[in-house]
Amino acid sequence: MTACVIGADQTRWTLPKLLAWRLEYTAGVPCDSFWVRCAWDVDNTARPEDWVRFEAEYEGERVFTGVVDECEVSITAQGRVLEVSGRGMAALLLDNEALGQDYQIATQKDIVRDHVRPYGISVASGTELRAVSQFSVSTGSSEWSVVYEFARYYGGVAPRFDREGRLVLAGWDDRTERLVDDSAPLISLTRRDRRYGVLSQVLVRDRWSGMVETLDNKEFTAAGGQARRIITMPERSTYKDMRYSGAFQLDKSASEWKRMEVTVGQPFCVWPGELVTVRRSGLDWNGQYRAVEVTVGMDMGGRWSRMVLAPPDFTV
Repeated sequence: MTACVIGADQTRWTLPKLLAWRLEYTAGVPCDSFWVRCAWDVDNTARPEDWVRFEAEYEGERVFTGVVDECEVSITAQGRVLEVSGRGMAALLLDNEALGQDYQIATQKDIVRDHVRPYGISVASGTELRAVSQFSVSTGSSEWSVVYEFARYYGGVAPRFDREGRLVLAGWDDRTERLVDDSAPLISLTRRDRRYGVLSQVLVRDRWSGMVETLDNKEFTAAGGQARRIITMPERSTYKDMRYSGAFQLDKSASEWKRMEVTVGQPFCVWPGELVTVRRSGLDWNGQYRAVEVTVGMDMGGRWSRMVLAPPDFTV
């Protein structure tokens, strides 16, 4: 893998051969991140304190675009070493506070114009999300929360960033499915069930009418789960709004209930959001999953990929 850093004046500088690196990708939350280490010759004239952007390529393909957060030069018995770390382009939306405002009708173009493009972020081509009436931006919220609320709550899609650093406002692309079978160079495989935080029931109350709707996670209840939450809608709400809010809260709470973590000795073999079929001999957990987090790295043990898998319909 080759890495390049970019200064505020757009000057590009290719880092020396990497000694170790790690790229972490998510399905939108939390932010992607990177870390690289390379030898740092005393005669280097580049100024790490001037670097603001990071790009990485593998076999001619862009595999990461992000923001430089920290640079560190260390003098060790093995010589000088440079470490650079940072986050994906979502960092710009997370770090900047939105200006509170109300939209009579908010379109995707409005949200992108006011909360995305001011930070030099482009949007990948995809489905145009429907307009939302009476959309409000709360003072103190981050630009990311504005985009997330517009896309996830009203558009039903999880906003995320691609490897080119572009904002993606579209559903999952299920045309590609990866396979982990007996031929995969498996390093480790772990299955985890975490009940904490999963809700068995949500009651949604309309303050205006007094109507209460009850939604149940029947699978979790059947497994002995007992955790109820009561949500009071802040203003007059329709039945559809209430049902969507309650169902979303149930699905969101169960998003980390079931997980499988697979590490293989191959780099860049899957990307977040892609479907993964696990089909290995003697395994009770074979089936179809969706990659929610992927970490790719290179260290003294070689190159590897660690994927965190969830049920295909998990909620971000």
